[in-house]
Amino acid sequence: MLHTGFTTVYCIGAAFSLLSVNLEEMKFWTVIQYIGMPFSPPAGLLFVMQYVGIKVRKKHILALFIIPFISLIMVATNAWHHLHYRVFAIDPVLGAPYTHQEIGTWYMIHGMFIFSSMFVAFLLAVYRWKETAKAYRLQLIALMVGQLFPMVTAFIYLMGFTPQGIDPVPMVLWVSSFLYLWSINSSRMFTVMPIAKDAIFNSINDGVIVLDEAYRLIEFNLASKNMFPQLKKSMFGKRFSDIWLMLSGSSFPFTLENTISSQELQLFSADQSQYTYQVRTSPLQYANNSHGLMLIFITELKRLQLKLENQAYYDELTQIYNRRAFFQHSKQAFDEAKKCASSFTLLLIDIDYFKKVNDTYDHSAGDQVLVHIVKACQSILPQVALFARYGGEEFVLALKGYTSPEAEVLANQLRRHVETQPLLINEETISVTLSLGVAQAAKQENETLDDLLNKADIALYSAKQNGRNQVRVYEEKKEILKRT
Repeated sequence: MLHTGFTTVYCIGAAFSLLSVNLEEMKFWTVIQYIGMPFSPPAGLLFVMQYVGIKVRKKHILALFIIPFISLIMVATNAWHHLHYRVFAIDPVLGAPYTHQEIGTWYMIHGMFIFSSMFVAFLLAVYRWKETAKAYRLQLIALMVGQLFPMVTAFIYLMGFTPQGIDPVPMVLWVSSFLYLWSINSSRMFTVMPIAKDAIFNSINDGVIVLDEAYRLIEFNLASKNMFPQLKKSMFGKRFSDIWLMLSGSSFPFTLENTISSQELQLFSADQSQYTYQVRTSPLQYANNSHGLMLIFITELKRLQLKLENQAYYDELTQIYNRRAFFQHSKQAFDEAKKCASSFTLLLIDIDYFKKVNDTYDHSAGDQVLVHIVKACQSILPQVALFARYGGEEFVLALKGYTSPEAEVLANQLRRHVETQPLLINEETISVTLSLGVAQAAKQENETLDDLLNKADIALYSAKQNGRNQVRVYEEKKEILKRT
């Protein structure tokens, strides 16, 4: 929009300049032209940068608009310094509105910047040619031509090969604008970012369907085409609800909302074969802050794979991380804390006299106690906590950014909360308490996660040996345990 706006101002200024009857009017409309002309090429460059996937920051925009702003000031004040035009007068042969110009120092700087902006934009489009799917190459051609034609025309004009007094660049810019308009209408320009589409988007095994903010179809991958053979590119721009009715013969069973969700969907094919998909919806942002929705269709095989992965990393009873997952995630957090000199503390948690629960009641009651403890702890744990079942009735808690005093406070909160939250089973009240060991990572680089776990285990052992239902903190320097 900025690129088009600046180009429009330039072209309108050029048109009114041709209607001028005296030098003052010609100077005025030249200033109007420079409100648009110096800004149009860098705006076009920013447009191409964003289109090919280069992240555009505010500092880039400000930097590219510095020279155009100076050029505008230079033209507006040229009568005082003549740095842009050394001579700007009515052509002595042709008369008004034709001008006789002799360029100044700043005009050359301005000209090099304008040419550079258009040339870099052209090169960026050319550079992305091989990475762009054939369906989108027409868009790149439009971008290339839109940058190349004005650049070549301006060069021909500056070399003096055009009719005297006639600047053909505004006319060419109008042609480029119509070219962009044609591209938008005929080739779905700007719908999605096309770069590396074949290499990435179509290599995804799950079916992916992309909708715009009005839930109209703007893209789908090869896996989606295999799942739904009736899906065609001619459906681009149609509402997904209408498309789904054509694909399945029924309405889409879920409400489309711009939120993350996951639901199961069952479909019957023409031969009455049943297919089960897990449909995940995820909001996305694309193309100049526009918002859309992505639908991912995960097959039954994929769902089974996810289930197996869940079993590998989550405790089946409590649904928190198991020992394997804890070591995998906490090792990464531990290494990051070491690298950035951040605090890292572990808590080992043991349910006091848990064997008595199993002996007095049964193992089913013991399982319910474990689940109850986990839910009680989760209700007050911070989001940064990494909570896992360590084995049997033992749990472990990793706290990145927590010092041992801070972890000690949290440990006591957990202990008191569990103590005051008995579990009621078949009119039987089961009360349990916790013993906790706290250990903070030392500053020594050679300390490992296993070393820290050993310290927490020493602290936990001390808590159990000294009466249970308490917190003990391992102190590195004094090599003693503080009782709380």
